[in-house]
Amino acid sequence: MKTAFLFPGQGAQAVGMGADISHSFPAAARIFETANTIVGFDLRGICCEGPAEQLNSTIISQPAIFTASAALLEVLRTEPATGGIRPDVTAGLSLGEYTALYAAGVISFEDALRLVHKRGQAMQAAADASEGAMVSIIGLDDEIVHQLCEQAGEGDLLTPVNFNCPGQIVISGDKAACRRAKELAIKCGAIKVVRLEVAGAFHTEMMASAAEILREALAGCRIAEPSETKIIANVDAQYYRTSEHIKEGLVRQLTHPILWQQCIERLLADGVETFYEIGPGRVLTGLMRRIDRKAKIINVSNAQAIKEVSV
Repeated sequence: MKTAFLFPGQGAQAVGMGADISHSFPAAARIFETANTIVGFDLRGICCEGPAEQLNSTIISQPAIFTASAALLEVLRTEPATGGIRPDVTAGLSLGEYTALYAAGVISFEDALRLVHKRGQAMQAAADASEGAMVSIIGLDDEIVHQLCEQAGEGDLLTPVNFNCPGQIVISGDKAACRRAKELAIKCGAIKVVRLEVAGAFHTEMMASAAEILREALAGCRIAEPSETKIIANVDAQYYRTSEHIKEGLVRQLTHPILWQQCIERLLADGVETFYEIGPGRVLTGLMRRIDRKAKIINVSNAQAIKEVSV
Protein backbone atom coordinates (compact mmCIF):
# COMPACT_ATOMS: atom_id res chain seq x y z
CA MET A 1 0.00 0.00 0.00
CA LYS A 2 1.56 3.28 -1.11
CA THR A 3 1.44 6.40 1.06
CA ALA A 4 1.86 10.07 0.13
CA PHE A 5 2.60 13.07 2.33
CA LEU A 6 1.03 16.31 1.08
CA PHE A 7 1.96 19.82 2.22
CA PRO A 8 -0.08 23.03 1.87
CA GLY A 9 1.03 26.31 0.34
CA GLN A 10 0.43 30.01 0.90
CA GLY A 11 -3.08 30.78 2.12
CA ALA A 12 -3.13 27.93 4.67
CA GLN A 13 -1.79 30.16 7.44
CA ALA A 14 -3.88 31.09 10.48
CA VAL A 15 -3.00 32.76 13.75
CA GLY A 16 -2.49 30.03 16.34
CA MET A 17 -0.98 27.49 13.97
CA GLY A 18 1.73 25.49 15.68
CA ALA A 19 0.82 26.73 19.15
CA ASP A 20 -0.57 23.47 20.48
CA ILE A 21 2.13 21.21 19.04
CA SER A 22 5.00 23.48 20.11
CA HIS A 23 3.59 23.47 23.66
CA SER A 24 2.82 19.75 23.68
CA PHE A 25 5.85 18.29 21.89
CA PRO A 26 9.49 19.31 22.50
CA ALA A 27 10.40 18.11 19.00
CA ALA A 28 8.06 20.71 17.49
CA ALA A 29 9.33 23.44 19.83
CA ARG A 30 12.90 22.75 18.67
CA ILE A 31 11.86 23.21 15.04
CA PHE A 32 10.38 26.62 15.83
CA GLU A 33 13.44 27.61 17.88
CA THR A 34 15.74 26.71 14.98
CA ALA A 35 13.51 28.64 12.59
CA ASN A 36 13.61 31.75 14.79
CA THR A 37 17.42 31.68 14.70
CA ILE A 38 17.55 31.24 10.91
CA VAL A 39 15.09 34.00 9.97
CA GLY A 40 16.25 36.37 12.69
CA PHE A 41 12.87 37.22 14.22
CA ASP A 42 10.21 35.58 16.41
CA LEU A 43 8.49 33.46 13.77
CA ARG A 44 7.01 31.18 16.43
CA GLY A 45 5.43 34.17 18.18
CA ILE A 46 3.83 35.43 14.96
CA CYS A 47 2.51 31.93 14.12
CA CYS A 48 1.05 31.43 17.59
CA GLU A 49 -0.15 34.94 18.43
CA GLY A 50 -0.23 37.01 15.23
CA PRO A 51 -1.15 39.71 14.40
CA ALA A 52 -2.94 38.32 11.33
CA GLU A 53 -1.86 41.22 9.08
CA GLN A 54 1.77 40.36 9.75
CA LEU A 55 1.30 36.59 9.38
CA ASN A 56 -0.58 37.06 6.10
CA SER A 57 2.20 39.06 4.42
CA THR A 58 4.08 37.06 1.77
CA ILE A 59 7.42 37.61 3.50
CA ILE A 60 6.15 36.07 6.77
CA SER A 61 3.51 33.56 5.65
CA GLN A 62 5.87 31.51 3.48
CA PRO A 63 8.49 30.69 6.16
CA ALA A 64 5.67 30.41 8.73
CA ILE A 65 3.72 27.77 6.80
CA PHE A 66 6.90 25.85 5.97
CA THR A 67 7.97 25.83 9.63
CA ALA A 68 4.55 24.90 11.01
CA SER A 69 4.31 22.04 8.50
CA ALA A 70 7.84 20.86 9.31
CA ALA A 71 7.04 20.92 13.04
CA LEU A 72 3.99 18.70 12.50
CA LEU A 73 6.09 16.39 10.34
CA GLU A 74 8.75 16.19 13.07
CA VAL A 75 6.17 15.14 15.65
CA LEU A 76 4.73 12.55 13.28
CA ARG A 77 8.24 11.18 12.72
CA THR A 78 9.33 11.10 16.38
CA GLU A 79 6.22 9.96 18.24
CA PRO A 80 6.39 6.17 18.84
CA ALA A 81 2.79 5.61 17.70
CA THR A 82 3.29 7.36 14.32
CA GLY A 83 7.02 6.98 13.71
CA GLY A 84 6.46 3.98 11.45
CA ILE A 85 4.45 6.00 8.91
CA ARG A 86 6.73 6.63 5.94
CA PRO A 87 5.86 8.20 2.59
CA ASP A 88 6.53 6.53 -0.73
CA VAL A 89 6.05 9.91 -2.37
CA THR A 90 5.71 13.54 -1.28
CA ALA A 91 3.98 16.50 -2.90
CA GLY A 92 3.34 20.10 -1.96
CA LEU A 93 1.18 22.86 -3.39
CA SER A 94 3.47 25.63 -4.66
CA LEU A 95 5.31 26.72 -1.48
CA GLY A 96 4.46 23.30 -0.04
CA GLU A 97 6.83 21.70 -2.54
CA TYR A 98 9.73 22.87 -0.35
CA THR A 99 8.27 20.96 2.60
CA ALA A 100 7.81 17.96 0.31
CA LEU A 101 11.50 18.10 -0.65
CA TYR A 102 12.49 18.35 3.01
CA ALA A 103 10.21 15.44 3.93
CA ALA A 104 11.77 13.34 1.16
CA GLY A 105 15.24 13.99 2.58
CA VAL A 106 16.77 15.82 -0.38
CA ILE A 107 17.24 19.16 1.43
CA SER A 108 17.95 20.12 5.03
CA PHE A 109 15.46 22.05 7.14
CA GLU A 110 17.89 24.96 7.43
CA ASP A 111 18.53 25.25 3.69
CA ALA A 112 14.86 24.85 2.81
CA LEU A 113 13.81 27.56 5.27
CA ARG A 114 16.47 29.96 3.96
CA LEU A 115 15.21 29.36 0.42
CA VAL A 116 11.58 29.84 1.43
CA HIS A 117 12.44 33.06 3.29
CA LYS A 118 14.34 34.36 0.24
CA ARG A 119 11.48 33.26 -2.03
CA GLY A 120 8.91 35.20 0.01
CA GLN A 121 11.06 38.35 -0.01
CA ALA A 122 11.69 38.08 -3.77
CA MET A 123 8.02 37.50 -4.59
CA GLN A 124 6.97 40.47 -2.45
CA ALA A 125 9.55 42.68 -4.19
CA ALA A 126 8.33 41.52 -7.62
CA ALA A 127 4.73 42.19 -6.58
CA ASP A 128 5.63 45.68 -5.32
CA ALA A 129 7.20 46.46 -8.70
CA SER A 130 4.09 45.44 -10.68
CA GLU A 131 0.31 45.76 -10.63
CA GLY A 132 -0.88 42.19 -10.33
CA ALA A 133 -3.68 40.18 -8.69
CA MET A 134 -5.17 36.68 -8.53
CA VAL A 135 -8.79 35.50 -8.76
CA SER A 136 -10.26 32.10 -7.89
CA ILE A 137 -13.01 30.90 -10.22
CA ILE A 138 -15.32 28.09 -9.16
CA GLY A 139 -17.71 26.28 -11.45
CA LEU A 140 -16.12 26.71 -14.91
CA ASP A 141 -14.06 24.17 -16.85
CA ASP A 142 -10.52 24.66 -18.14
CA GLU A 143 -11.46 25.56 -21.70
CA ILE A 144 -13.95 28.26 -20.69
CA VAL A 145 -11.45 29.77 -18.25
CA HIS A 146 -8.79 29.94 -20.97
CA GLN A 147 -11.28 31.70 -23.26
CA LEU A 148 -12.34 34.02 -20.45
CA CYS A 149 -8.70 35.05 -19.83
CA GLU A 150 -8.18 35.78 -23.50
CA GLN A 151 -11.33 37.91 -23.67
CA ALA A 152 -10.92 39.73 -20.34
CA GLY A 153 -7.20 40.24 -20.84
CA GLU A 154 -7.70 42.75 -23.68
CA GLY A 155 -3.98 42.58 -24.35
CA ASP A 156 -2.98 42.69 -20.67
CA LEU A 157 -1.40 39.72 -18.90
CA LEU A 158 -4.06 37.28 -17.66
CA THR A 159 -3.69 33.51 -17.50
CA PRO A 160 -4.89 30.42 -15.57
CA VAL A 161 -2.20 29.47 -13.03
CA ASN A 162 -3.60 27.08 -10.41
CA PHE A 163 -5.50 24.00 -11.56
CA ASN A 164 -6.52 22.88 -8.08
CA CYS A 165 -9.39 20.46 -8.65
CA PRO A 166 -12.31 19.99 -11.05
CA GLY A 167 -14.16 23.31 -11.34
CA GLN A 168 -11.66 25.35 -9.30
CA ILE A 169 -9.09 27.36 -11.23
CA VAL A 170 -7.12 30.41 -10.15
CA ILE A 171 -6.23 33.05 -12.72
CA SER A 172 -3.45 35.59 -12.33
CA GLY A 173 -2.29 38.75 -14.07
CA ASP A 174 -2.81 42.48 -14.45
CA LYS A 175 -5.11 44.01 -11.78
CA ALA A 176 -7.43 45.64 -14.32
CA ALA A 177 -7.67 42.39 -16.30
CA CYS A 178 -8.52 40.49 -13.11
CA ARG A 179 -11.34 42.94 -12.39
CA ARG A 180 -12.74 42.43 -15.90
CA ALA A 181 -12.42 38.66 -15.50
CA LYS A 182 -14.43 38.69 -12.26
CA GLU A 183 -17.38 40.31 -14.03
CA LEU A 184 -17.09 38.11 -17.10
CA ALA A 185 -16.81 34.90 -15.09
CA ILE A 186 -20.19 35.52 -13.44
CA LYS A 187 -21.74 36.10 -16.87
CA CYS A 188 -20.17 32.82 -18.04
CA GLY A 189 -21.93 30.93 -15.23
CA ALA A 190 -19.28 30.73 -12.52
CA ILE A 191 -20.69 29.64 -9.15
CA LYS A 192 -18.28 31.81 -7.20
CA VAL A 193 -15.51 34.31 -8.04
CA VAL A 194 -13.13 35.52 -5.32
CA ARG A 195 -10.18 37.87 -5.51
CA LEU A 196 -7.40 36.30 -3.46
CA GLU A 197 -5.64 38.21 -0.69
CA VAL A 198 -2.17 37.90 -2.19
CA ALA A 199 0.50 40.49 -2.96
CA GLY A 200 0.59 40.12 -6.73
CA ALA A 201 0.28 37.99 -9.87
CA PHE A 202 2.02 34.84 -8.67
CA HIS A 203 2.95 32.10 -11.16
CA THR A 204 3.15 34.55 -14.09
CA GLU A 205 5.90 36.48 -15.85
CA MET A 206 5.36 39.25 -13.28
CA MET A 207 7.43 37.01 -10.98
CA ALA A 208 10.38 36.78 -13.42
CA SER A 209 12.65 38.92 -11.23
CA ALA A 210 11.85 36.70 -8.23
CA ALA A 211 12.64 33.60 -10.30
CA GLU A 212 16.11 34.97 -11.09
CA ILE A 213 16.81 35.72 -7.42
CA LEU A 214 15.66 32.21 -6.51
CA ARG A 215 17.85 30.70 -9.26
CA GLU A 216 20.90 32.41 -7.75
CA ALA A 217 19.99 31.20 -4.25
CA LEU A 218 19.50 27.63 -5.48
CA ALA A 219 22.90 27.65 -7.19
CA GLY A 220 24.55 27.79 -3.78
CA CYS A 221 22.20 25.30 -2.11
CA ARG A 222 22.88 21.60 -1.65
CA ILE A 223 20.03 19.44 -2.95
CA ALA A 224 20.60 15.67 -2.97
CA GLU A 225 19.55 13.32 -5.74
CA PRO A 226 16.06 11.86 -5.21
CA SER A 227 16.29 8.27 -3.96
CA GLU A 228 13.82 6.12 -2.03
CA THR A 229 11.07 8.69 -1.59
CA LYS A 230 9.74 10.16 -4.82
CA ILE A 231 8.76 13.82 -5.18
CA ILE A 232 6.24 14.95 -7.78
CA ALA A 233 6.67 18.34 -9.46
CA ASN A 234 3.93 20.98 -9.55
CA VAL A 235 4.83 22.27 -12.99
CA ASP A 236 4.43 19.04 -14.99
CA ALA A 237 3.07 16.33 -12.63
CA GLN A 238 6.22 14.26 -13.26
CA TYR A 239 8.56 12.82 -10.64
CA TYR A 240 11.76 14.73 -10.06
CA ARG A 241 14.70 12.75 -11.50
CA THR A 242 17.80 14.70 -10.43
CA SER A 243 18.84 17.55 -8.14
CA GLU A 244 19.20 19.83 -11.17
CA HIS A 245 15.68 18.90 -12.23
CA ILE A 246 14.48 19.93 -8.76
CA LYS A 247 16.22 23.31 -8.92
CA GLU A 248 14.79 23.99 -12.36
CA GLY A 249 11.30 23.00 -11.19
CA LEU A 250 11.43 25.36 -8.21
CA VAL A 251 12.48 28.28 -10.42
CA ARG A 252 9.94 27.43 -13.11
CA GLN A 253 7.20 27.25 -10.47
CA LEU A 254 7.27 31.01 -9.92
CA THR A 255 6.33 31.91 -13.50
CA HIS A 256 4.32 28.85 -14.60
CA PRO A 257 1.01 27.20 -13.64
CA ILE A 258 0.64 24.78 -10.72
CA LEU A 259 -0.94 21.50 -11.87
CA TRP A 260 -2.15 20.20 -8.49
CA GLN A 261 -5.09 18.22 -9.83
CA GLN A 262 -2.83 16.45 -12.33
CA CYS A 263 -0.32 15.67 -9.57
CA ILE A 264 -2.96 14.01 -7.40
CA GLU A 265 -4.45 12.11 -10.35
CA ARG A 266 -0.96 10.84 -11.21
CA LEU A 267 -0.41 9.63 -7.65
CA LEU A 268 -3.78 7.87 -7.61
CA ALA A 269 -3.02 6.23 -10.97
CA ASP A 270 0.35 5.08 -9.62
CA GLY A 271 -1.28 3.27 -6.72
CA VAL A 272 -1.17 5.68 -3.79
CA GLU A 273 -3.94 4.61 -1.43
CA THR A 274 -3.40 6.75 1.67
CA PHE A 275 -2.68 10.49 1.74
CA TYR A 276 -1.67 12.59 4.76
CA GLU A 277 -2.09 16.36 4.58
CA ILE A 278 0.57 17.64 6.98
CA GLY A 279 0.42 21.33 7.79
CA PRO A 280 -1.96 24.09 8.89
CA GLY A 281 -5.56 24.02 7.68
CA ARG A 282 -7.53 21.63 5.49
CA VAL A 283 -7.09 23.10 2.00
CA LEU A 284 -5.60 19.99 0.40
CA THR A 285 -8.09 17.73 2.17
CA GLY A 286 -10.90 19.75 0.61
CA LEU A 287 -9.31 19.63 -2.85
CA MET A 288 -8.86 15.86 -2.57
CA ARG A 289 -12.57 15.45 -1.90
CA ARG A 290 -13.23 17.24 -5.21
CA ILE A 291 -10.61 15.25 -7.16
CA ASP A 292 -11.56 11.79 -5.86
CA ARG A 293 -14.21 11.50 -3.17
CA LYS A 294 -13.23 7.90 -2.41
CA ALA A 295 -9.54 8.64 -1.77
CA LYS A 296 -8.38 8.17 1.82
CA ILE A 297 -6.89 11.39 3.19
CA ILE A 298 -5.89 11.98 6.81
CA ASN A 299 -5.54 15.59 7.93
CA VAL A 300 -2.67 16.27 10.34
CA SER A 301 -2.96 19.95 11.24
CA ASN A 302 -2.74 20.07 15.04
CA ALA A 303 -1.88 18.12 18.21
CA GLN A 304 -5.32 16.49 18.44
CA ALA A 305 -5.03 15.20 14.87
CA ILE A 306 -1.68 13.58 15.68
CA LYS A 307 -3.19 11.86 18.72
CA GLU A 308 -6.00 10.52 16.54
CA VAL A 309 -3.50 9.17 14.00
CA SER A 310 -1.77 7.46 16.93
CA VAL A 311 -4.89 5.52 17.93
